[in-house]
Amino acid sequence: MTQRQRGRRFWVIGTVLLFVGGILFGLILQNVWIGLVLAAAISIGWLIAYESRRGRNEGIYDRDDDGAQL
Repeated sequence: MTQRQRGRRFWVIGTVLLFVGGILFGLILQNVWIGLVLAAAISIGWLIAYESRRGRNEGIYDRDDDGAQL
């Protein structure tokens, strides 16, 4: 198994756990859709942060970049 496959597997497991947590949170609030929407939003942030870390782009200072950082 390559490093890339291992990294994707870790991200998929984390995403599945986020969605399970979102469903449970939605059940507590008695609205599963809210939990799913929150889980989807957090999952997108999880993907961006994970890919940034995997690409070794976190914490790099670029004085010409005025963009937002996650």
